[in-house]
Amino acid sequence: MSEGLEELREAHDQLAELYAAHLADHLASAPVDRAVLDLFAELVTQGRVDGSAPQVADIGCGTGRLAPYLARHGFEVSGVDLSPEMIRVARREQPGLEFAVADLRALPYADAGLSGAVAWYSLMYLPPGQRADAYAELARVVRPGGHLVTAFKLGDDRHRRGGARVGVAFDIWWMSVDEVERRLTDAGFVVRFRATRPAEPDEEQAQAYVIAQRG
Repeated sequence: MSEGLEELREAHDQLAELYAAHLADHLASAPVDRAVLDLFAELVTQGRVDGSAPQVADIGCGTGRLAPYLARHGFEVSGVDLSPEMIRVARREQPGLEFAVADLRALPYADAGLSGAVAWYSLMYLPPGQRADAYAELARVVRPGGHLVTAFKLGDDRHRRGGARVGVAFDIWWMSVDEVERRLTDAGFVVRFRATRPAEPDEEQAQAYVIAQRG
C-alpha cells in the first residue's frame, strides 16, 4: 500500500465513529443525493436479466450509510472500504449485510459479478496516476449493461489536503466532470447522466454526479 493510501486508511480508522454519528441520517436531508440514487436504482432494475435480486456493491462504503437505502430498492447489497474500522462499524450498524476490507483497485468480486456499483465520494482519494486502475477494476466487476454511479467534489483536479477540521490529514482531489467522464469512457462505460449542484452552506465546493452504463 502506498504511503498516501496508508495515511488515508489510518485517518478513516480514526473517523469511523464520528462518521457513524454524524452521517447516518444524511440522506434524509439530501434530496439531490436521493434523486440520483433513485435514478441509478431504476436503471439497474430495468436492466435485470432474471427475477433474482440485482447484486449492487458500495465501493468505498465507509460506515455503510448508503446500504439500507440501496437495499430498499430490492438489491442484494454489499460494501467494501479501505478502512478496517469503517468496516467494523458498518457490520455493527448493518448486521444483515456483507462488508469487507478492500482496495478499490482490487475488488473482491467476480468478473461481471455486479449489476451495479456505487462509488460515492471514493474515487476522489486516488491520485491521477492510480485512477486508471480503479476505473478498470470497476469495469471488470460490473456486468455488460450494468450501471455505475459516482459522486464527487467538483473542482479543477488539483491536489488538496483534507481532514484538518476533524484532526486528521489525507490527500484529496476535487475532480471535473469532464475528467470523470473521460476515465469512464476509456474504461468501457457509456455515460448516461451527469449533474452538478451548488455547495450547501456547510460545504466548501459544488458537488457532481455521473451515472454510466457498462458497454
